[in-house]
Amino acid sequence: MTLRFPLYLRIWLAVVAGVAVLTLASGWLLSRTAEQSPERDVIIRNEAGDVLGQARTRPIRVPGQGVEFQVAMNDGSSVVVQLPRRSRAPGEGPPPPRSWGRGATPFLWMLAIVALAVAVATYPIIRRLTQRLEDLRVGVERWGEGDLSVRVAESGGDEVASLARRFNHAAQRVESLLQSHKSLLANASHELRSPLARIRMGLELMDGPPTPRQKDEMLRNIGELDQLIDEILLASRLDARETDVGTFEPVDLTGLAAEECARADAELSAPGGAELVVHGVSKLLRRAIRNLLENARRYSTGAIEVEIRREAGQAELRVCDHGPGVPPAQRERIFEPFYRLPGASEREGGVGLGLALVRSIAQRHQGTVHCEGREGGGACFVLRLPL
Repeated sequence: MTLRFPLYLRIWLAVVAGVAVLTLASGWLLSRTAEQSPERDVIIRNEAGDVLGQARTRPIRVPGQGVEFQVAMNDGSSVVVQLPRRSRAPGEGPPPPRSWGRGATPFLWMLAIVALAVAVATYPIIRRLTQRLEDLRVGVERWGEGDLSVRVAESGGDEVASLARRFNHAAQRVESLLQSHKSLLANASHELRSPLARIRMGLELMDGPPTPRQKDEMLRNIGELDQLIDEILLASRLDARETDVGTFEPVDLTGLAAEECARADAELSAPGGAELVVHGVSKLLRRAIRNLLENARRYSTGAIEVEIRREAGQAELRVCDHGPGVPPAQRERIFEPFYRLPGASEREGGVGLGLALVRSIAQRHQGTVHCEGREGGGACFVLRLPL
């Protein structure tokens, strides 16, 4: 869309028009002031030099007659002193037009110069301001046309820069969500094919009633499908911010951790000893703790150590294992959906959504989760939630 009257031109013309009005108003006031002659001291004396009357009065111009002064006499009366117009000599032209005053012309020139300086100086300033707005408009239009990688410059510290930063943040958020959804769909279709293919192959190879081993294999594949579908649906609900995922209420995080540790046969320690209550959805927090424990059990060759404590106004849950650990370069990527460490086998269980769900649950509760190395080998997953 082409703008017929750009914003920068309208702002600049508004400034120029304001200066022009100011100049004209100042000139008009100056002319009215010049038309009013200043007061004069008028003294009337007799031949002996005695003062018969005096007054400080303003001259009264009488058209066609000249100038008159009204003077109060000492005896209480008043007289009018008239200065007639000067008669012109034969051949003398008319008098020049009356000036606005001795200082009027220089003052008007000064106003004109100031107006010109303001008009010239404000143009680049206004143009630079509106140029950023124009760049923002172009970026929004390109982003709306489908180019989600568009970002606008964030120069400056005013409202325009703040708007640009907010736009970039929103654009980055939308692009990340769309990319995660595309990745989720692509990987989900791949992961769903694997157990379905194994079930189909088992049915084709089946000759007669299924053996207990074949039946167990089919049940395992069906359970894997059920788990995958459940985790995909939960991941989609967590990504959609407007979706209701449950009622937020006070939750005893220590109690949840104790129940899940007893279920997974993990060692729990609570140095503080007191209950740590967080505001969240109980079933989601339980799911996050369970996923961390299952991930540790999948790779650990020894006992799983769980520690819960208060740290800097937050509840901190640490799940440590004695497994091979996570390389530093992979400690962030393991929280991506369907990502597995190199060499991980499907027979180890899981579909690569467990840790991604833990991060989504933590973010829904205004918390964080990250992976650290463990002294002596292994990995520690640290979940922090606000109390």
